[in-house]
Amino acid sequence: MSMVQDLIGLLDVEQIELNLFRGVSADIGSPNVFGGQVLGQALVAASRTVEARSVHSLHAYFLRPGDKNAPIVYDVDRIRDGKSFTTRRVVAIQHGRPIFNTSISFQVEEDGPEHQDEMPDVPGPEGLKSEREVRESFLHHLPERAHARFLRQRAVEIREVAPMDPFKPVPGPAQFRCWIRVGERLPDDPVLHRSMLAYASDFNLLQAAMIPHAMTFVQRDLHIASLDHAMWFHRDFRMDDWLLYVTDSPSSSNSRGLCRGKFFTRDGRLVASTAQEGLIRRVPPTAAAQEAKSAGQGKGSDA
Repeated sequence: MSMVQDLIGLLDVEQIELNLFRGVSADIGSPNVFGGQVLGQALVAASRTVEARSVHSLHAYFLRPGDKNAPIVYDVDRIRDGKSFTTRRVVAIQHGRPIFNTSISFQVEEDGPEHQDEMPDVPGPEGLKSEREVRESFLHHLPERAHARFLRQRAVEIREVAPMDPFKPVPGPAQFRCWIRVGERLPDDPVLHRSMLAYASDFNLLQAAMIPHAMTFVQRDLHIASLDHAMWFHRDFRMDDWLLYVTDSPSSSNSRGLCRGKFFTRDGRLVASTAQEGLIRRVPPTAAAQEAKSAGQGKGSDA
């Protein structure tokens, strides 16, 4: 199976009871379960309990680090089925404890006034280096035994508009821009495309808050964790065509960074927005090794 088919299977949670679903985890190189995976699986679980309505927003909290070696049970609470809107609450559980919860709202399709932010003028994905090509240029910073892990490929292609060296960071504006897509044709299933975007939205989002401080995810003296995550879906899109992911960070304080993101199609339509606050904490050098070992750099870590 291809990586894309693996991702489709990963998001296809198994129904085990009327409102209970079970998901498995994939190892993408992070110490704990990738937060985007839990977002995507929770959205699929909630969508399986809703008919004739599309998700328009979700608001989630990461409560505990997820265990990559254990299944995740998603408990869906059918809070409300209204005339226009449907609300679901989903709790993700491992080892008898909640690791994540989210409220997800669905709406019937309606006509109404429209406006949107303009898409930034940036180079298109053609001609930009692939993520692997960019990472290959940084291999000299790493021992040979770490090369394979650093070059690990994933189903979501990412092409940065202005790549930076994570091993020699320099301060810059609090923004990050990249093109993303899934490199194979996907089924015409809106739930799949939205859950894949939720999955992909967790890649690089906190980076916008780190750039002004010359911080990167490869630093061992940082404790980085997603605290919460929100998304709003505005218009239809396809994950197998390029989307421009534009992020910025309006504020960072008290060891927390707030980041916002927008997704544009190639023709300039704003199709989704996202926001996330994350923990970005300096770790004393003597504690850095133990902090990393206890999954401090993983999504959804205990804070």
